Amino acid sequence: MKIVKSCAAALFVSAAICAPAFAQDSEAPTVEAPDRGVFAGDWVTVGIGAGYGPSYDGSDDYVLFPAPLAQGSIGGFEFGARGPGLYVDLIADGNSDSNVKFLAGPLVRVRLDRNSNIKDPVVRLLGKEDVAIEVGATAGVSFSKVINPFDSLTISSDIQWDVAGAHKGRLISPSISYSTPLSTAIFTSVSLSATHVDGNYADTYFSIDPAGSTASGLPTFDADGGWKNYGASLLGGVDLSGDARDGGWGIYGFVNYSRLTGDAKRSPVTSLRGDADQWFLAGGISYTF
Repeated sequence: MKIVKSCAAALFVSAAICAPAFAQDSEAPTVEAPDRGVFAGDWVTVGIGAGYGPSYDGSDDYVLFPAPLAQGSIGGFEFGARGPGLYVDLIADGNSDSNVKFLAGPLVRVRLDRNSNIKDPVVRLLGKEDVAIEVGATAGVSFSKVINPFDSLTISSDIQWDVAGAHKGRLISPSISYSTPLSTAIFTSVSLSATHVDGNYADTYFSIDPAGSTASGLPTFDADGGWKNYGASLLGGVDLSGDARDGGWGIYGFVNYSRLTGDAKRSPVTSLRGDADQWFLAGGISYTF
Protein backbone atom coordinates (compact mmCIF):
# COMPACT_ATOMS: atom_id res chain seq x y z
CA MET A 1 0.00 0.00 0.00
CA LYS A 2 2.92 2.26 -0.21
CA ILE A 3 1.46 4.17 -3.18
CA VAL A 4 -1.71 5.04 -1.61
CA LYS A 5 -1.92 8.00 0.62
CA SER A 6 0.87 9.78 -1.29
CA CYS A 7 0.17 9.86 -5.01
CA ALA A 8 -2.87 12.05 -5.51
CA ALA A 9 -0.78 15.13 -6.14
CA ALA A 10 1.23 13.32 -8.79
CA LEU A 11 -2.01 12.64 -10.64
CA PHE A 12 -2.69 16.33 -11.03
CA VAL A 13 0.92 17.08 -11.99
CA SER A 14 0.75 14.62 -14.85
CA ALA A 15 -2.69 15.77 -15.87
CA ALA A 16 -1.49 19.36 -15.90
CA ILE A 17 1.50 18.57 -18.07
CA CYS A 18 -0.67 16.70 -20.54
CA ALA A 19 -3.68 19.03 -20.52
CA PRO A 20 -2.72 21.32 -23.43
CA ALA A 21 -2.17 18.42 -25.78
CA PHE A 22 -5.76 17.28 -25.41
CA ALA A 23 -6.89 20.71 -26.55
CA GLN A 24 -4.84 20.49 -29.75
CA ASP A 25 -6.43 19.67 -33.08
CA SER A 26 -5.95 15.93 -33.63
CA GLU A 27 -4.56 16.67 -37.09
CA ALA A 28 -1.91 19.14 -35.89
CA PRO A 29 1.51 17.91 -36.98
CA THR A 30 3.33 19.14 -33.88
CA VAL A 31 2.56 19.92 -30.25
CA GLU A 32 4.18 22.89 -28.55
CA ALA A 33 5.86 22.51 -25.16
CA PRO A 34 3.01 22.14 -22.66
CA ASP A 35 2.04 24.92 -20.31
CA ARG A 36 2.61 23.45 -16.86
CA GLY A 37 0.75 26.26 -15.12
CA VAL A 38 1.10 26.11 -11.34
CA PHE A 39 3.48 23.14 -11.72
CA ALA A 40 6.03 25.15 -13.73
CA GLY A 41 7.92 26.12 -10.58
CA ASP A 42 7.69 25.23 -6.91
CA TRP A 43 4.37 23.74 -5.89
CA VAL A 44 2.80 21.93 -2.95
CA THR A 45 -0.33 19.83 -2.62
CA VAL A 46 -1.92 19.22 0.79
CA GLY A 47 -5.05 17.31 1.56
CA ILE A 48 -7.07 15.37 4.05
CA GLY A 49 -9.03 12.19 3.59
CA ALA A 50 -10.12 8.99 5.24
CA GLY A 51 -8.88 5.44 4.87
CA TYR A 52 -10.55 2.10 5.57
CA GLY A 53 -8.34 -0.92 6.04
CA PRO A 54 -7.41 -3.91 8.23
CA SER A 55 -6.82 -3.22 11.91
CA TYR A 56 -3.49 -5.05 11.60
CA ASP A 57 -1.61 -6.79 8.80
CA GLY A 58 -3.58 -10.01 8.32
CA SER A 59 -6.74 -8.91 10.12
CA ASP A 60 -10.28 -9.42 8.86
CA ASP A 61 -11.52 -6.54 11.04
CA TYR A 62 -11.51 -3.14 9.34
CA VAL A 63 -11.15 0.35 10.83
CA LEU A 64 -11.47 3.97 9.71
CA PHE A 65 -8.55 6.36 10.13
CA PRO A 66 -7.42 9.77 8.86
CA ALA A 67 -5.32 9.83 5.66
CA PRO A 68 -3.56 13.20 5.23
CA LEU A 69 -1.80 14.07 1.97
CA ALA A 70 1.35 16.09 1.29
CA GLN A 71 3.41 16.21 -1.88
CA GLY A 72 5.24 18.75 -3.98
CA SER A 73 8.38 19.97 -5.67
CA ILE A 74 10.76 22.66 -4.44
CA GLY A 75 13.84 23.62 -6.39
CA GLY A 76 13.25 20.69 -8.75
CA PHE A 77 13.38 18.15 -5.92
CA GLU A 78 10.17 16.21 -5.42
CA PHE A 79 8.90 15.02 -2.03
CA GLY A 80 5.81 13.31 -0.75
CA ALA A 81 4.17 11.08 1.80
CA ARG A 82 5.10 7.41 1.92
CA GLY A 83 2.41 5.82 4.06
CA PRO A 84 2.76 7.52 7.46
CA GLY A 85 6.14 8.89 6.45
CA LEU A 86 8.03 10.93 3.86
CA TYR A 87 10.35 10.46 0.87
CA VAL A 88 12.49 12.94 -1.09
CA ASP A 89 13.70 12.47 -4.68
CA LEU A 90 17.20 13.95 -4.70
CA ILE A 91 17.56 13.74 -8.49
CA ALA A 92 16.30 17.10 -9.66
CA ASP A 93 14.23 17.34 -12.84
CA GLY A 94 16.60 17.86 -15.75
CA ASN A 95 15.83 17.79 -19.46
CA SER A 96 12.04 17.94 -19.73
CA ASP A 97 12.26 16.57 -23.27
CA SER A 98 13.79 13.30 -22.13
CA ASN A 99 11.53 10.23 -22.06
CA VAL A 100 13.54 8.69 -19.21
CA LYS A 101 13.75 10.04 -15.67
CA PHE A 102 15.65 8.52 -12.77
CA LEU A 103 14.62 8.90 -9.14
CA ALA A 104 16.48 8.21 -5.92
CA GLY A 105 16.40 9.53 -2.40
CA PRO A 106 15.84 8.87 1.30
CA LEU A 107 12.62 7.84 2.99
CA VAL A 108 11.39 7.52 6.54
CA ARG A 109 8.24 5.75 7.68
CA VAL A 110 6.40 5.18 10.95
CA ARG A 111 4.88 1.69 11.33
CA LEU A 112 1.97 1.37 13.76
CA ASP A 113 1.07 -2.26 13.00
CA ARG A 114 -0.24 -4.16 16.04
CA ASN A 115 0.29 -1.06 18.18
CA SER A 116 -3.29 0.25 18.36
CA ASN A 117 -6.77 -0.41 16.95
CA ILE A 118 -6.40 -4.18 17.38
CA LYS A 119 -10.03 -5.21 16.98
CA ASP A 120 -9.62 -8.98 17.42
CA PRO A 121 -9.86 -9.78 21.16
CA VAL A 122 -7.65 -12.88 20.86
CA VAL A 123 -4.87 -11.15 18.92
CA ARG A 124 -5.08 -8.31 21.43
CA LEU A 125 -4.02 -10.79 24.13
CA LEU A 126 -0.66 -11.17 22.36
CA GLY A 127 0.11 -7.61 23.44
CA LYS A 128 0.96 -4.45 21.57
CA GLU A 129 4.07 -4.06 19.44
CA ASP A 130 6.24 -0.96 19.71
CA VAL A 131 6.06 1.77 17.07
CA ALA A 132 8.70 1.17 14.38
CA ILE A 133 10.66 3.97 12.72
CA GLU A 134 11.91 2.74 9.35
CA VAL A 135 14.65 4.59 7.49
CA GLY A 136 15.86 3.72 4.02
CA ALA A 137 15.86 4.76 0.38
CA THR A 138 13.76 4.66 -2.77
CA ALA A 139 15.10 4.37 -6.31
CA GLY A 140 13.72 3.77 -9.76
CA VAL A 141 13.27 4.88 -13.33
CA SER A 142 10.29 6.33 -15.19
CA PHE A 143 9.60 6.04 -18.93
CA SER A 144 7.21 8.46 -20.60
CA LYS A 145 5.34 8.17 -23.92
CA VAL A 146 5.05 4.39 -23.62
CA ILE A 147 1.65 3.86 -25.25
CA ASN A 148 0.49 7.43 -25.84
CA PRO A 149 2.27 10.80 -25.76
CA PHE A 150 1.13 11.57 -22.21
CA ASP A 151 1.57 8.40 -20.14
CA SER A 152 4.40 7.05 -17.99
CA LEU A 153 5.64 3.69 -16.72
CA THR A 154 7.61 3.69 -13.45
CA ILE A 155 9.67 0.85 -12.01
CA SER A 156 10.94 1.43 -8.49
CA SER A 157 11.78 -0.15 -5.17
CA ASP A 158 11.95 0.91 -1.53
CA ILE A 159 14.28 -0.56 1.05
CA GLN A 160 14.03 0.33 4.72
CA TRP A 161 15.24 -0.75 8.16
CA ASP A 162 13.70 -0.26 11.59
CA VAL A 163 15.95 2.01 13.68
CA ALA A 164 13.68 2.22 16.74
CA GLY A 165 14.15 -1.40 17.84
CA ALA A 166 10.49 -2.34 17.31
CA HIS A 167 11.00 -5.16 14.81
CA LYS A 168 14.71 -4.57 14.01
CA GLY A 169 14.02 -5.84 10.51
CA ARG A 170 14.36 -4.95 6.83
CA LEU A 171 11.75 -4.58 4.09
CA ILE A 172 12.18 -4.44 0.30
CA SER A 173 9.17 -3.31 -1.73
CA PRO A 174 9.46 -3.37 -5.55
CA SER A 175 6.64 -1.94 -7.66
CA ILE A 176 5.66 -1.10 -11.21
CA SER A 177 3.02 1.48 -12.09
CA TYR A 178 1.40 2.87 -15.22
CA SER A 179 -0.16 6.34 -15.23
CA THR A 180 -2.14 8.15 -17.90
CA PRO A 181 -4.55 11.12 -18.11
CA LEU A 182 -8.10 10.54 -19.28
CA SER A 183 -8.83 14.24 -19.82
CA THR A 184 -7.50 17.65 -18.80
CA ALA A 185 -8.87 17.05 -15.29
CA ILE A 186 -9.01 13.28 -14.80
CA PHE A 187 -6.02 11.05 -14.28
CA THR A 188 -5.54 7.41 -13.27
CA SER A 189 -2.73 5.08 -12.24
CA VAL A 190 -2.54 1.31 -11.79
CA SER A 191 0.23 -0.46 -9.87
CA LEU A 192 1.57 -3.89 -9.01
CA SER A 193 3.75 -4.32 -5.93
CA ALA A 194 5.19 -6.86 -3.49
CA THR A 195 7.02 -6.81 -0.16
CA HIS A 196 9.89 -8.98 1.03
CA VAL A 197 10.76 -9.04 4.75
CA ASP A 198 13.55 -10.55 6.78
CA GLY A 199 13.27 -12.93 9.72
CA ASN A 200 13.24 -10.19 12.37
CA TYR A 201 10.22 -8.50 10.82
CA ALA A 202 8.38 -11.80 10.30
CA ASP A 203 9.12 -12.91 13.86
CA THR A 204 7.78 -9.68 15.36
CA TYR A 205 4.45 -9.57 13.56
CA PHE A 206 3.68 -13.19 12.71
CA SER A 207 5.40 -15.50 15.24
CA ILE A 208 3.70 -16.64 18.45
CA ASP A 209 6.01 -17.65 21.29
CA PRO A 210 5.00 -19.92 24.21
CA ALA A 211 4.06 -16.93 26.39
CA GLY A 212 1.84 -15.52 23.66
CA SER A 213 0.29 -18.93 23.07
CA THR A 214 -0.55 -19.26 26.77
CA ALA A 215 -2.06 -15.77 26.90
CA SER A 216 -4.12 -16.06 23.70
CA GLY A 217 -4.79 -19.77 23.24
CA LEU A 218 -3.32 -19.62 19.74
CA PRO A 219 -0.75 -22.27 18.75
CA THR A 220 2.93 -21.39 18.79
CA PHE A 221 4.36 -20.40 15.42
CA ASP A 222 7.87 -19.55 14.26
CA ALA A 223 7.67 -17.25 11.23
CA ASP A 224 10.54 -16.98 8.75
CA GLY A 225 11.32 -14.13 6.40
CA GLY A 226 10.41 -14.13 2.70
CA TRP A 227 7.81 -12.59 0.45
CA LYS A 228 5.12 -11.18 2.72
CA ASN A 229 2.53 -10.05 0.20
CA TYR A 230 1.80 -9.04 -3.38
CA GLY A 231 -0.94 -6.80 -4.63
CA ALA A 232 -2.47 -4.37 -7.09
CA SER A 233 -3.94 -0.89 -6.75
CA LEU A 234 -5.94 1.69 -8.69
CA LEU A 235 -5.65 5.41 -8.03
CA GLY A 236 -7.69 8.20 -9.60
CA GLY A 237 -7.82 11.97 -9.31
CA VAL A 238 -10.10 14.75 -10.55
CA ASP A 239 -9.29 18.47 -10.66
CA LEU A 240 -12.50 20.24 -9.66
CA SER A 241 -11.94 23.28 -11.90
CA GLY A 242 -11.67 21.09 -14.99
CA ASP A 243 -8.08 22.15 -15.70
CA ALA A 244 -5.30 20.72 -13.54
CA ARG A 245 -2.87 23.48 -14.56
CA ASP A 246 -4.54 26.11 -12.40
CA GLY A 247 -4.04 24.16 -9.18
CA GLY A 248 -6.75 24.61 -6.59
CA TRP A 249 -9.12 21.95 -5.34
CA GLY A 250 -9.20 18.30 -6.36
CA ILE A 251 -10.47 14.96 -5.14
CA TYR A 252 -8.81 11.56 -5.21
CA GLY A 253 -9.72 7.94 -4.58
CA PHE A 254 -7.68 4.80 -4.08
CA VAL A 255 -8.32 1.07 -3.82
CA ASN A 256 -5.67 -1.55 -3.05
CA TYR A 257 -5.86 -5.33 -2.85
CA SER A 258 -3.01 -7.39 -1.41
CA ARG A 259 -2.64 -11.08 -0.67
CA LEU A 260 -0.49 -12.27 2.21
CA THR A 261 1.76 -15.17 1.34
CA GLY A 262 4.36 -17.41 2.99
CA ASP A 263 4.51 -17.42 6.78
CA ALA A 264 2.54 -14.16 6.91
CA LYS A 265 -0.38 -16.15 5.49
CA ARG A 266 0.27 -19.28 7.58
CA SER A 267 0.59 -17.44 10.90
CA PRO A 268 -2.35 -18.05 13.29
CA VAL A 269 -2.96 -14.28 13.50
CA THR A 270 -3.91 -14.52 9.81
CA SER A 271 -5.00 -18.11 9.18
CA LEU A 272 -7.07 -18.55 12.38
CA ARG A 273 -8.01 -15.01 13.38
CA GLY A 274 -7.78 -13.02 10.16
CA ASP A 275 -7.69 -13.26 6.36
CA ALA A 276 -4.89 -13.40 3.79
CA ASP A 277 -6.96 -11.17 1.49
CA GLN A 278 -6.43 -7.55 2.47
CA TRP A 279 -8.31 -4.53 1.10
CA PHE A 280 -7.57 -0.86 1.59
CA LEU A 281 -9.76 2.06 0.47
CA ALA A 282 -9.03 5.77 0.74
CA GLY A 283 -10.35 9.05 -0.57
CA GLY A 284 -10.19 12.73 0.14
CA ILE A 285 -9.90 16.30 -1.05
CA SER A 286 -6.72 18.17 -1.86
CA TYR A 287 -5.54 21.69 -2.61
CA THR A 288 -2.57 22.61 -4.86
CA PHE A 289 -0.78 25.94 -4.79
